[in-house]
Amino acid sequence: MPVSDSKIDISPPGGVKDSVKYLFSPFRFKDLTLKNRIVLPALASFLIEDDGSITEKTVNHYRLRAAGGPAMVITEACAVSQEGIVSNHQARIYDDRFIKGLSKIARAIKSEGAIPAIQIHHAGRQTSAKIIKQKPLSPSPLRCPTIRGDVEPLTIEGIQILVEKFGDAGVRAMEAGFELIEIHGAHGYLINQFFSRFSNIREDEYGGNTGGRARFAREVVLEIRRRLGAEFPLSFKISAQEFVSDGLTVEESIRILKILVNAGIDIVQVSAGNDATPEWICQPSFMKKGCLVGSAERIRKALDLPVMTVGRINDPLMANKIIETGKADLVCIGRGLMADPKMPKKAMQGRFDDIRTCIACNTCMESIFRKGRVECLVNPALGREKELEIRLVKTPKKVMVIGGGPGGLNAAWVATRRGHDVQLFERQPQLGGQLKLGSVSNFKRELLNMIRFQKRQLERFKVQCHLDHEVTAEIIKQVNPDVVVLATGSVPLVPSVEGIESEIVVSIHSILNSNRPLPKRTTIIGGGAAGCEIALHLSEYGSPVAIVETLPKIGGNLETMTKKILIKKLKENNVRIITESKLLKVEDNGVVIIDKNKNETFIKTQRVVIAVGYQSDNRLYDQIKSFGYEIHRIGDCLEARSAKEAIYEGMVLGCSI
Repeated sequence: MPVSDSKIDISPPGGVKDSVKYLFSPFRFKDLTLKNRIVLPALASFLIEDDGSITEKTVNHYRLRAAGGPAMVITEACAVSQEGIVSNHQARIYDDRFIKGLSKIARAIKSEGAIPAIQIHHAGRQTSAKIIKQKPLSPSPLRCPTIRGDVEPLTIEGIQILVEKFGDAGVRAMEAGFELIEIHGAHGYLINQFFSRFSNIREDEYGGNTGGRARFAREVVLEIRRRLGAEFPLSFKISAQEFVSDGLTVEESIRILKILVNAGIDIVQVSAGNDATPEWICQPSFMKKGCLVGSAERIRKALDLPVMTVGRINDPLMANKIIETGKADLVCIGRGLMADPKMPKKAMQGRFDDIRTCIACNTCMESIFRKGRVECLVNPALGREKELEIRLVKTPKKVMVIGGGPGGLNAAWVATRRGHDVQLFERQPQLGGQLKLGSVSNFKRELLNMIRFQKRQLERFKVQCHLDHEVTAEIIKQVNPDVVVLATGSVPLVPSVEGIESEIVVSIHSILNSNRPLPKRTTIIGGGAAGCEIALHLSEYGSPVAIVETLPKIGGNLETMTKKILIKKLKENNVRIITESKLLKVEDNGVVIIDKNKNETFIKTQRVVIAVGYQSDNRLYDQIKSFGYEIHRIGDCLEARSAKEAIYEGMVLGCSI
């Protein structure tokens, strides 16, 4: 049977904690009463079938988010027209046949005590002809800067057809049972394209000055108001800043919003970014928490209108402060509620250490674009809740987990929660494995939140932990487990070149284990994620750094938005980047590298950091197998990859033993 939190021994909540009392105060606008200030904004799950139909998995996804305690849940962007979709897995609302499926989502959200809302959307030029089978529509003959395909500039007649389609979508949304409609006018999609001189160079009444560029949005709002009446709650999402030349600024966004308030919007969600600046849409860990709160505050002061803020708000204490200080009326927490749908309830009870905090790694966004479905590094059950439901076992087993990295930790507490007798062994004096090392850099401190959560689960479910404990054959025989989980991770690869044993050669681990690395002229061998991150870390401490990479580009295995910002920071720190070259030999005062044309170059350096990858640490596997124990390998000891795979495999194994 499924394990419920109600079965777990935790101190009963004594009402809302003072530290979050503003966050959990009610809020009213129009005829809506929100029980607290937390909103799940529209965030793509892509748990939609190719034909746009809603499945039980889709409904369950929204039910679980609503059950966690937010006041309002905004369903992911629904396309108002067939050519307006960005993916075959996007939700749709351009035909009556979609009402039935969407109504299931609305009912599920409402049944869990949250207000069901929906976002309506048209991609404009920010889609592909491969998906929509025609040229994407656009205000002007300007290509999308990321997709770069040919576009079809909209005629005035075409604009009027789309205005009507937005109105049709509004009617369908109301019929489906949603109690608020949000118009997506942000993130470089069609309405945003009309707003901005970056994408709108029209010379007719839909271009030119601010009023002309806001005309399409104004007509959309007026049409929905005409169709639904004056009392139906209507939200508008805007990218108040685009961070591009000729893009929107907060000042112009205020002028636009004043036009839309007069047309009939009731509340605004203040976001940022467009198709050229996606890092402002879904901010990676390099960006400051709450980085868009300031623009929301300015808009709130300028308009007599409730404001929702968004942007790296993953901490309920921070969210509470935003409300307390009057910077916004509502706080949108998107990725945070993907990482932990129960965050609101846990925060209300003061269970902050039990919150699985989003670390802004953008695995969710990367998985949507690369795999067509949402995934989460810290929450492997996202989108797979039924398959990874934690159920009590009928026959408990003695389980020995060897390795206290992310995979081993996840396997240990999940298996214990299911009723197994689990002992965890870690050879280091502290838990976390490579995550602990990775969190040393200033820009990756939030990895500590993941370690904190995992450690809290070990305490909560009373997992027996043996730290600073090297496992030997004798120890395994003493424990005599029914099942062994090998999660021993990986060890750095070392290239076989002349001089590799030189004193100036160091590992990434030795750099990260030092409190403050001394500033030295440094050459990093390897320009993957680890090499780039260690280069930034050292450059921030004053070291002149060069990266040597065999491939044509660095950062090949980095998430797209993280990569963009990381490379920008490397350049700002004057990190020298040498590609299509490899290490030939190490000398006492530098390295010799060789490029693809066999040209050799000497680089004078005081320190050489090897970052060419990892190999599995399988030293115990054959020995344990020879003893006849049931054994499972997870994470890097199976194959050197990332923490995401380790955590997922730990969860899967913990649920299946």
